Amino acid sequence: MCGCAEPLCSLRTSSHWVWSSSHPYCPDQEQVSPCASEHQRFHLQQVLWQCHGVVMLSDGNVIEIRGLFSWHPVCMSLGFCLCMTEGILLFSAECSPFCFKSRKWKVRLHWFFQAVLLVCGATGFGFMVASKNIKEHPHFTSWHSLLGVTTMAATVLQAICGVFLLFPKLISTRSFPRLRLYHATCGLLAYLLATVTVMSAMFTDWFQASVTGTVWYVFLLLPLFPALVVMNQITSAFLPKKKITI
Repeated sequence: MCGCAEPLCSLRTSSHWVWSSSHPYCPDQEQVSPCASEHQRFHLQQVLWQCHGVVMLSDGNVIEIRGLFSWHPVCMSLGFCLCMTEGILLFSAECSPFCFKSRKWKVRLHWFFQAVLLVCGATGFGFMVASKNIKEHPHFTSWHSLLGVTTMAATVLQAICGVFLLFPKLISTRSFPRLRLYHATCGLLAYLLATVTVMSAMFTDWFQASVTGTVWYVFLLLPLFPALVVMNQITSAFLPKKKITI
């Protein structure tokens, strides 16, 4: 909690006022978030890492690297299945090994993960374009490719929005809390879009030729669990909580 007497709290920083009314802690407060029980946090963390690891290994090890295009799912899995997910979950006390860190450190780690995500996304996109150009195949003819382009565009827009939040002097003080809320909600939409894009990749001819049988259904359902955890975290933190009176 912010430690303020009123639900709407304000903190005076060296350069601006920061207002927070919809989050369990104030954004600029150097305070260590309370961790959940060690057993619960360890269990949930292990399950999440298993989901990330299996999805990534399915692209990198089960599927043999053959040509430029084979690096496309490896880069995209590393960026969206690992970095994007961990960049969001590190703000949670239940799902992140960084729950003992201050918010300032979490913001830095968030930016690091998102920067790696952009690099991996651009690299994977480049491998895909280069492979299709060499084989003279048409671009953006499938639902997966269209969803992928939309996901990349949404991720870049989210990064631009994050720049304004990282440097609040670029915007007005009154716009900061609203922009922060937009960044969280639109980030959730971008993550869900990325999840749908990853799942749509399972229906491509390339993936179905490499993975078949029961394993294919396992890979199809794996991205859903981290998506549910991320959705619960963001909605619980930013949606207004109504008081129930009897």
